[in-house]
Amino acid sequence: MKDTMLEIARRADVFFLEQSPIHKAMRRLADALQEMNIPFAIAGAMAANAHGHKRTTADVDVLMRAEDLQRFKQRWIGRGWTDNFEGSKGFRDAQHNVKIDVLITGQYPGDGLQKPVVFPEPETVSEILDESIPFVSLKTLVELKLASGMSASHRLQDLSDVMQLIRANKLAREYAETLNPYVRDKFLEMWQAAQVDDDY
Repeated sequence: MKDTMLEIARRADVFFLEQSPIHKAMRRLADALQEMNIPFAIAGAMAANAHGHKRTTADVDVLMRAEDLQRFKQRWIGRGWTDNFEGSKGFRDAQHNVKIDVLITGQYPGDGLQKPVVFPEPETVSEILDESIPFVSLKTLVELKLASGMSASHRLQDLSDVMQLIRANKLAREYAETLNPYVRDKFLEMWQAAQVDDDY
């Protein structure tokens, strides 16, 4: 057990130094997509890290169009990347053994059912935060995570991420007014929870 805990700690150290296989896979993916002039934005936990909420993750989420995903697969599957299965929305970086999950523009977060919050066009919501890699904006990340956590009971981590993003970015209660009305009440709930001091 001691060795296992030490290994977990070592992997966390490597992650927070941004030298983990996940970081390397993200950079490699960004290079490949930029080479092909494919619009994209890194989302999920890696975007949360870029926006100040530091936590580990085991995969990379990327926002892109369905047709661009197919273009990428046609060029790169079998050349350092492997497909999950025929027609899947994801693939794997075989070089670093990291799963890549693709969020398809026009589809819906969480339970996948129609709702007012949709995965947007990447070039309309991306911003360069680190190493010339586009990440989804903070506003978009908060909206997507709230919509996901609200509609899928197994996605509670998304709501926790929002609470930590509120803390990390010192978001005011009034930030709710900038968000899609569908998620405003849940943001206010998370904002209130974020005001609780965990120190006893």
